[in-house]
Amino acid sequence: MARGKNTKERIMDIAQDAVLAKGFDATSIEEIVTAAEITKSGFFYHFPDKNALARALIERHIEIEGQLFDGIMDRARELSDDPLQAALIGLKLLAEMLDDVPYGHPGCIVASATYQDRLFDRSVREANQRAVLGWRQRFLTMFEEIAARYPLRDDVGLTDLADMVSSVIEGGLVISRAIGEPRITSRQVLLLRSYIKLLFLPSPH
Repeated sequence: MARGKNTKERIMDIAQDAVLAKGFDATSIEEIVTAAEITKSGFFYHFPDKNALARALIERHIEIEGQLFDGIMDRARELSDDPLQAALIGLKLLAEMLDDVPYGHPGCIVASATYQDRLFDRSVREANQRAVLGWRQRFLTMFEEIAARYPLRDDVGLTDLADMVSSVIEGGLVISRAIGEPRITSRQVLLLRSYIKLLFLPSPH
C-alpha cells in the first residue's frame, strides 16, 4: 500500500511540475510515465485518464493551500487577539513566505486548470470551483470578524474584498512569471495589506 501511495504521489509531483511549466494540454501521459519510470498500465492503475489526474491535483492543492493558510493564520492569532492585527500579521507572514521561495513561486494548479477548462469534464471544473469558493469563504470569514469590530471606511462588499485576496495573489504570480521578477507577488500582497489597514483602521484625525 505504501509503495502504491508513493508511486501515486510521484506521478502527481511530476505531473504538477510539468503542468505549471507548460499547461495541462502540453503535458502528456507518455512524458509522465517516462519520468516516473512506470508503465502506462501503472499510470492508469492510479488515474483512469487526465480528468482523474487533474481532479487529484486540484484536490491536493486545496488541501495543501488550506494547511498553509491555517498555519500562517494560527501563527498570526498567537501574536494578536485582535482580528485586524492578526490579518495584517498573516499577510506579512504570507509575503515573507513568498519571498523565501527559490526562483519565485511556480504558479497555481487551479489557475492552470481554469485557463484550459475546455480540456476537462464537469467534475474537474467543479473541483476548481470548490477551490476558488473555498478561498473566498476563508477570507470572507476573516473580514467578517474584522468588520464586527472595525467599521468599514468605504462602501466595499466583504465578498468582493475576499475575492480580492485571491485576485492579488494569482495576479501577482502571473505578472511575476511574465516578466521574471519573483518578488512581485509578495509586494502585491503587502500593498493589499496596506489597503486593508486603511479600509478598517479609523482615521487618526
